[in-house]
Amino acid sequence: MEGLRAVRSIQWILDGTNVDDHGDDRPGIKAAREWHVRSPLVEAEFTKADVRTAAQSLALSTWDKPAAACLSSRIPRGVPITLEKLRRVEQAEAILSAEGFRHIRVRDHGDIARIEVAPDEFSRLNQPALRSSISARLRHAGFRFICVDLEGYRPGGTGLP
Repeated sequence: MEGLRAVRSIQWILDGTNVDDHGDDRPGIKAAREWHVRSPLVEAEFTKADVRTAAQSLALSTWDKPAAACLSSRIPRGVPITLEKLRRVEQAEAILSAEGFRHIRVRDHGDIARIEVAPDEFSRLNQPALRSSISARLRHAGFRFICVDLEGYRPGGTGLP
């Protein structure tokens, strides 16, 4: 980060962390602190609800956009993060998003894609034609096995106990 600041001649690097993010176990927040990244929303004591309210009052189309945590959060702790894994997760989540699933995570467990969707979307995900299509596309993305997490979508962390 220091090199980035010097190359770009900038004093601060900012992120979008808000007060609600501090309740989750997020290694990225720790790393940001270590690199002296500033979090203006935290400094202003904004919660996620405050951010959404402000965005809606400014007529921003993204005011109710689902949370989009860093793709590296889809890879279990202790497992090296590679560009290939990040691209595979990004592609897998794009497949589910294109099918209209709103709250999703695809966790990368090597050969296994562990899908998290909102529990009220389980029945739609389980429609035979859609399930088959998604499975085929996730295999094409590089996963050998596709599974659905029965606990559903859980924001924050890796979804592991």
